[in-house]
Amino acid sequence: MTKPLPFDINRLHQALTVEADHGFDNLQGRQYLFADFLQQNLALTPQTQEIAQRYGEYQNYSPSQRRHLIAETRRLLYDLRRQELVASSRPPNPGKQTRKPLSLGADLTELELVNPKIAEKLAKVGLVQIQDLLHYYPRDHVDYGRQVAIAKLEPDTTVTVIGKIQKFSCFTSPKNANLTIMEVILSDRTGRIKLNRFWMGKRYSNRGWQEQQKRLYPLQSLAAAAGLVKRNQFGLTLENFEVEILSSPRDPIESDTIGRLVPVYPITEGITPELLRKLIIQTLPLAPTLPDPLPPKLRQAYNLIDLPEAIAAIHYPQNQTQLTQAIARLTFDKFFYRRLVALYRRQQQQGNAFVPESKLINQLAAILPFQLTAAQTRVVAEIRADLQKTSPMNRLVQGDVGSGKTIVAIYAILAAIESGYQTALMAPTEVLAEQHYRKIAAWFTQLHLPVELLTGSTKTSKRRQILRQLETGELPLVIGTHALIQTGVNFQRLGLAVIDEQHRFGRDQRSRLLQKGQDPHVLIMTATPIPRTLYLTNSEIEVSIIDQLPPGRQPIQTTLLKPSQRKEAYELIRREVVQGRQAYIVFPLVEESEKMEDLRAAIAAHGELQTKIFPNFQIGLLHGQMTASDKDQAITAFRDHQTQILVATTVIEVGVDVPNASVMLIEHSDRFGLAQLHQLRGRVGRGSAQSYCLLITNSKSQTAIERLQVLEQSQDGFFIAERDFQIRGKGRDEGTEQSGHAGFGIEDRLSDEAIRQQIFQISRQAAARVLAKDASLESFPLLKAEFERHYDRLQGGVIFT
Repeated sequence: MTKPLPFDINRLHQALTVEADHGFDNLQGRQYLFADFLQQNLALTPQTQEIAQRYGEYQNYSPSQRRHLIAETRRLLYDLRRQELVASSRPPNPGKQTRKPLSLGADLTELELVNPKIAEKLAKVGLVQIQDLLHYYPRDHVDYGRQVAIAKLEPDTTVTVIGKIQKFSCFTSPKNANLTIMEVILSDRTGRIKLNRFWMGKRYSNRGWQEQQKRLYPLQSLAAAAGLVKRNQFGLTLENFEVEILSSPRDPIESDTIGRLVPVYPITEGITPELLRKLIIQTLPLAPTLPDPLPPKLRQAYNLIDLPEAIAAIHYPQNQTQLTQAIARLTFDKFFYRRLVALYRRQQQQGNAFVPESKLINQLAAILPFQLTAAQTRVVAEIRADLQKTSPMNRLVQGDVGSGKTIVAIYAILAAIESGYQTALMAPTEVLAEQHYRKIAAWFTQLHLPVELLTGSTKTSKRRQILRQLETGELPLVIGTHALIQTGVNFQRLGLAVIDEQHRFGRDQRSRLLQKGQDPHVLIMTATPIPRTLYLTNSEIEVSIIDQLPPGRQPIQTTLLKPSQRKEAYELIRREVVQGRQAYIVFPLVEESEKMEDLRAAIAAHGELQTKIFPNFQIGLLHGQMTASDKDQAITAFRDHQTQILVATTVIEVGVDVPNASVMLIEHSDRFGLAQLHQLRGRVGRGSAQSYCLLITNSKSQTAIERLQVLEQSQDGFFIAERDFQIRGKGRDEGTEQSGHAGFGIEDRLSDEAIRQQIFQISRQAAARVLAKDASLESFPLLKAEFERHYDRLQGGVIFT
């Protein structure tokens, strides 16, 4: 008998998934770092001791090496899991075999159709026990309940037709011995339809198997066929169809598929949709035994159906109403537990409450040459309310390009300084950090407050001075790049960390900045459009939106152009420059690439534009491979109007603020994401003059053109983000909790955005309500057990214990 493994394979898989989801940053858990957690567990058995030693060097590995090690570990764990399954499988009993009753915690090998090989494939998508199948939610449903006469079929509709089988054949293709073709002709009183199905593999070419298929579909028998109506060269047919024989046209269709809403599951290699449906149907009788962790009063207060009913209905609903109720309940659960975990974590932290006085803020308001917009005033009030609480603030300020996020951050920084704390503002690039420093230093000088800039380019003597002032507490604000999180940067009393363009930092980088203080308040800023649909899934953060631009800004006129219209774009640039304004010309590459030969690289284009197109103007060059000093010279020359045109790569996406620039020409615009294009467009339109954004593309892709046309339609970053979300989809959902499968969230099934928003809001209310009644959850034992499961699975590395 095989000795059981001394560690939980599923728990190690969770750890590997969390680490991969968060960029291989060696996440910090409650007790251990990810690598330490893996090393200690894998060292417990001889089969994994060798790979355990490699986790001792994990901290020194590159991201690519870490990725390969994690992939290798997963393969090893799969092999160990398979060995366990093979060892535990019983030989077939020649006599009568008695199966023990299924239970929620039973291994999937207890199901008739699951052998060790199938179990191994199911384990790859996290399906190990019976209860895992119940929580493996469909990503969609197909309605096979709509019966239609053959003559009334319409393409791209999902239907069921009932008729007699006039012809059936199953044969091997004369051109491909591995291809087997099934052909069915079905007719009713209004017409006939031909259906085809194809199988690849030698076993389907077997004459006996083909004869068996013919016996299953006797001629003149009444049959029901369901599928998606499609048109081919022979006329209309049903795609991915299901066929079942009926004894009488009056008989109800007793089927798991035809005549009802059929679930569509994400599948893995070697697992067919049919097999997955059969397995889940076997487990559904256990759904009523699922405990419902939500207290009855809570379910009643928010009009939620019971969990067992929701689980049964999410797989095989009786109708659309029942399906909608199931999706609503399961979406509530997902948001609710995330929020519950977030609030619990926040309760465990003890931050610093800032004083409500606002002398510095009042002084700043007096020297500003402008007034805050109503949106900025509202966001400042939300931030200051957070800062007066002992629980640390964790707030995202999302504002469109030019909406004034920086001044909002300064209000928060001054509140921290007035309370006696130090502050840090971290930006992803030196260009952006220097822009922040230049702008903030001008105001802080008038307020008689010191501020310093710390980047990789800071000279050694200046760096020593800054580090000393941070340790003594003399320096109230430091602005910098990743240099802020290096060893040796120590604060005496860090009370607020501001992170700009937060999506450009890894989770570990953000946490390293926060670890330099005692649970400091956190303010995150981004101008990159984030769909509301996406940040709904993040319950650990509060969101403030600056949805208003300062007065006097004119809309940027955005136009999509073909390469043949490039001369017209150059003429517009020429007109603007002659009138005293400036222009950007942006390229996606720095130098020629064999893989992307059609792209005009920035370096080569700069020379051509200077000598042939605009010989009378001064043209600067800026790209990511330049040294920091060369970049600074290029930006300074453009800002001081020494150069009229700046040829650049996306290094100017953030951090370049030249109000005199009025034209942005973007070559090969289809190569950029919409958020990136929106950011680039935001480099113009920062003054009072009419500005222009010209998008040149030679793409023939309709999807690419549709995406670019979104920028022509709107300058609202939120609208752009939502349209981009609809066109491209959202990708992976953060976190590792079971919600059907990676990349799919049950909330995606809610087509009505207003309902999704409503469920999100009530789930947050419910979580706060539960913790207010009992912060320990001791009076809700089922809820506490479910909370602990989610606490272990949610993002942040907390499972490494």
